[in-house]
Amino acid sequence: MDDVDEIVREFLVESQENLDQLDRDLVALEEQPGSRPLLSSVFRTIHTIKGTSGFLAMHRLERLTHAGESLLVELRDGRRTMDQRTTDVLLAMVDRVRDLLTAIERDGTEGDVEVDEVIAQVEAVRAEAPQAAATAPAAAPDASAAETTEEVGHLRVGDSAIRVDVDLLDALMRQVGELVLARNQITRLAAAADDVALVRTAQRLDLVAGELQEGVMKTRMQPIEHLWSKMPRVVRDLAATCGREVQLEMSGGDTELDRSLLEAVKDPLTHLVRNAVDHGIEAPATRVAAGKPAKGVLKLRAYHAGGQVVVEVADDGKGIDPVVVGAKAVERGLRTPAQVEASAPGDLLQLLFLPGFSTASAVTNVSGRGVGMDVVRTKVEQVGGTVDVESTVGVGTVWRLRIPLTLAIMPALTVECAGDVYAVPQVNLLELVALDAQRGGTAIEHVHDAPVYRLRGELLPLVSLTGVLEIPDEATEGSSSVIAVVQADHHRFGLLVDRVLNTEEIVVKPLSARLKSIGAYAGATVLGDGRVSLILDVQAVARRALHGEVEAAARRAGTDEQLVDTDREQVLVVGIGEGRHVAMPLQQVTRLEHLRSDDVERVGGREVVRYRGTILPLVRLDRMLGAYGEEVEELLVVVLTRGTRAVGLVVREIVDILEDRDDQHSDVEDMGLLGSTVLGGRVVELLDVRAAVLAADAAFYDEQPQAPDDASEVLGSDLVGAAR
Repeated sequence: MDDVDEIVREFLVESQENLDQLDRDLVALEEQPGSRPLLSSVFRTIHTIKGTSGFLAMHRLERLTHAGESLLVELRDGRRTMDQRTTDVLLAMVDRVRDLLTAIERDGTEGDVEVDEVIAQVEAVRAEAPQAAATAPAAAPDASAAETTEEVGHLRVGDSAIRVDVDLLDALMRQVGELVLARNQITRLAAAADDVALVRTAQRLDLVAGELQEGVMKTRMQPIEHLWSKMPRVVRDLAATCGREVQLEMSGGDTELDRSLLEAVKDPLTHLVRNAVDHGIEAPATRVAAGKPAKGVLKLRAYHAGGQVVVEVADDGKGIDPVVVGAKAVERGLRTPAQVEASAPGDLLQLLFLPGFSTASAVTNVSGRGVGMDVVRTKVEQVGGTVDVESTVGVGTVWRLRIPLTLAIMPALTVECAGDVYAVPQVNLLELVALDAQRGGTAIEHVHDAPVYRLRGELLPLVSLTGVLEIPDEATEGSSSVIAVVQADHHRFGLLVDRVLNTEEIVVKPLSARLKSIGAYAGATVLGDGRVSLILDVQAVARRALHGEVEAAARRAGTDEQLVDTDREQVLVVGIGEGRHVAMPLQQVTRLEHLRSDDVERVGGREVVRYRGTILPLVRLDRMLGAYGEEVEELLVVVLTRGTRAVGLVVREIVDILEDRDDQHSDVEDMGLLGSTVLGGRVVELLDVRAAVLAADAAFYDEQPQAPDDASEVLGSDLVGAAR
């Protein structure tokens, strides 16, 4: 079976199912000789097998089914009535078709199965007058079929696959969703209970439920090739209508997607293809004049990335000029000239998704009415996806759809805001940043009255969740303490929330039309503790709360500062006790670790700990810098690496990642310090990292340096846990 081609395999599965039905229909037809529906069903089945076998060059099978089809034509046209002799030879034909299919399944060929005898029997029946047909003995079961099946030694292809109604799969998915909710609740109860047996049972339930969920979700997955199968015809007809020459290239057709999502993106994808042929690719004469080949290239590409399916529609046409888009927006009154001038080229391209917007100079039967791109974005976002566009004038345009693998169950981060719990899809989440009460007010700046946060040298627009949801001020307990950095389309912004609770898999439940119309929620779910939580629609939140001019101003402000102030360095600020804060260059930090004080051992006069298969020397910064405090059970360690060597600096707390400027430095030095600076409105000491490291490992700087890890990626999530 492994040697059988995929097309032949599908043919075998379908044909063997049809033959089982054919047996029943022929027997029923003998009892009801004049039944037109039964005759039509039998004829269609034989005709389908004959046509496909001819296409696949299975000549004996084609001859056999052609003979049977000729006999069925006489029955269908009323020139012959169904009798026992006719039924016998048709059943014999069906048995011999089975023999051929078994041989094909075994090695891909028709083997030594003979068909001439059965064909002769069929022709003999056709040659006889219907009324003179003698009763022939019933065809004995063909022993060769049983022998061949036994020789194969495994199940037929048809026995290894079944057809299942889609409604049944949907019902199974709903039940698995309820099972996942029950699993989350039991896991939470087991974690709170002091019962080892209950914990083990909950872990087993978690494993089984996860495997069942994965299995049921696989049954709903279909390759996107099913969606692409109609595209060659669509492109051909459109190219002929629009006077274009287009070559279609498709890759990644085996990328799988949930069936319901496949249906949801069918219309948007078709519209993007039509748009690329009509608007994107130029006429042959225009392309030749521009130095391009007369035939344009349209590429469809699908691939998995970041837990999503990405579908790209790319053409090598004329591209989209942001200047033309901006002029059209002003002409239609959608933007003012000042707004267009302040917008970046990428922001201008996003105007293509506005309702009623079109750059077409004339309305055709294909496009130009300004209806389409807004519908494309709306339909894709309804299933939790995003649409983006990149274009270069004279080179081409790429439309990119990002679609979740499934809508039924997704990983999410639960956050608390004004006492209510909300779920943020993890596919939109980039990182978390903690704000403590002491520096929360000074860390948030304002550009044009819009709040922003300086994150690793860039100004991040901030959105208050309480403001978006219009929660009254008296309902909020205090200022937000966590920034959830999220991505929606081309927008990257920080969502201000009160507290981060947990990460868990949630089951998406649809909302009523009234709640859906609010435009801030993608659905609802039931959490492990039984509470109902609303799932935030990050794209909708971005559209409601962000303004292009604010983001552009933030970018310009960040760019201007970088041009004026080049002597900046990112530093990690830590606390060492007694209210003292110390800063060290972030680029030298590899990662943060939590270690137990019981794991600390001594080698001579130095403290070490076993760490990732090596011995990690430790330096307690509080003792080194004279800030003694009481012992703690858990140590917070800043790990620095160089080559194969590593050193750990023990600190009390992680304060923040900030930018340090040379013009704020003081040269007042002390043992272990290079001076001081002003960060976040207070004096921070600058650590002499070299002296601290050499105190633990004198050979540390003898190693050749290696490419450091991306500290920003490593510290992004650790910072939250450490700051708590």
